[in-house]
Amino acid sequence: MFDLLYKNISRYIDLPEEEFNRFAAPFQLKKFKKKEIVLSEGDYCLFEGFVTKGCFKVYYLNENGFEQTLYFAVKEWWITDIDSLVNHVPAILNIEALEDSEVLMISKRDKDYLYKTIPQIEKLFRIMNQKSSVALQRRILSLTGKTADKRYLEFLRKYPGLEQKLTQQQIASYLGITHEFLSKIRKKIALEE
Repeated sequence: MFDLLYKNISRYIDLPEEEFNRFAAPFQLKKFKKKEIVLSEGDYCLFEGFVTKGCFKVYYLNENGFEQTLYFAVKEWWITDIDSLVNHVPAILNIEALEDSEVLMISKRDKDYLYKTIPQIEKLFRIMNQKSSVALQRRILSLTGKTADKRYLEFLRKYPGLEQKLTQQQIASYLGITHEFLSKIRKKIALEE
């Protein structure tokens, strides 16, 4: 499990083995069963989690009470409610395991300590936050500027193979459409192929 974390952070920084061991030490492996809630709206998010196995959905309930999925976190993705974590405010997001899953979790306190004791870690999370901001910007532009057909095709490219693990309702929630409309899009695309 720590090999996966090492591989992930090595994309951004070079960290000697001794420093990586210090970095990895505060992470705790947590296992979640399918449908288990990791974070609920209104609770305080006290962690960042690195997914080592499984899949999570990160979502909120809109003002009409409908679920809106921000993203799916699969192996080697991170999960958190960054606003709650950083600003110590109640979470807006919910995080739920969609299958039996495992996550390496670190507390904000431990992460802040690592910033102070291993300078490369601050660089690591700065780079990761920049990449996350880019992904969020692209997600917003996709939701506001692309057709549902194009968003569906983007989903298939971004999450290869995940479509078979998700319900039509979960995919529709991510796309911001109804599951009935998703059925029409799938039929249309199938006819075009």
